[in-house]
Amino acid sequence: MPLNESRLLGNAPLSNAPFAPRFLITHLALPAGAALIISSLLMDGGGDFWVADHLYRLQGSRWALRDAWLTSNLLHRGGKNLSTFLAIAVAATCIWAWRKKRSNKCSAYLRWPLLYLFCAYLIGALTVSALKSFTNMDCPWNLVRYGGTRVFVGLFETRPPGMPRGVCFPAGHASAGYAWVSLYFFTLMVRPAWRWMALAASLMIGAIFGWTQQVRGAHFLSHDLWTLLICWVVALGLFMVWQRWFVDGSGDVYSSGFQA
Repeated sequence: MPLNESRLLGNAPLSNAPFAPRFLITHLALPAGAALIISSLLMDGGGDFWVADHLYRLQGSRWALRDAWLTSNLLHRGGKNLSTFLAIAVAATCIWAWRKKRSNKCSAYLRWPLLYLFCAYLIGALTVSALKSFTNMDCPWNLVRYGGTRVFVGLFETRPPGMPRGVCFPAGHASAGYAWVSLYFFTLMVRPAWRWMALAASLMIGAIFGWTQQVRGAHFLSHDLWTLLICWVVALGLFMVWQRWFVDGSGDVYSSGFQA
């Protein structure tokens, strides 16, 4: 049975809805399948190089925007700071909701969804950051093809002895935007009518952050795609955990026997 918006708005979400076949198909199978197909075209079909080649040539066969104020200071550092500020704001609001008495219906209703939102953002961003340390792939600006000193080594290829480690896959900065796809599931819990707007906003922020790093030569397009997929799967998985353990179906949303 798919999620029933009227019941969600009526403070009684369906705890089994995220495990229904239709929900899993539309929220896991289709997004993951599409991402894998596009990733194959980018990483194996030359799409990554095609995009990066054009961006490189448009800047005069150099990464002219690598240290530009707009891309480096405003969109890279500023974007990271903005995302961190938003995460702190969510954490502060979550603490407020948990400290308020349970008689306060607003805080009681929001405490578990807010905790979900903060955890999903944090886990998504940290997962991407951790994977960068293991995948051992270079940034475009490191490659001989784009004025660097290293040959390209694919994700599952063996790096030549003595070559420095690469820490560019998945895309870390894009995760500061794409980790907010958790807003889709947050609004699905508290205000389902807003979920598409929340998803669009998070995708737009992630795309801006990702494109910023692409024009700087820091990432290929596939790096951003995988960051989006990872953040989405983390947000979905945590949402399923929340629905399984923190919804009791009695009208007391996100309690499941837990007492503040």
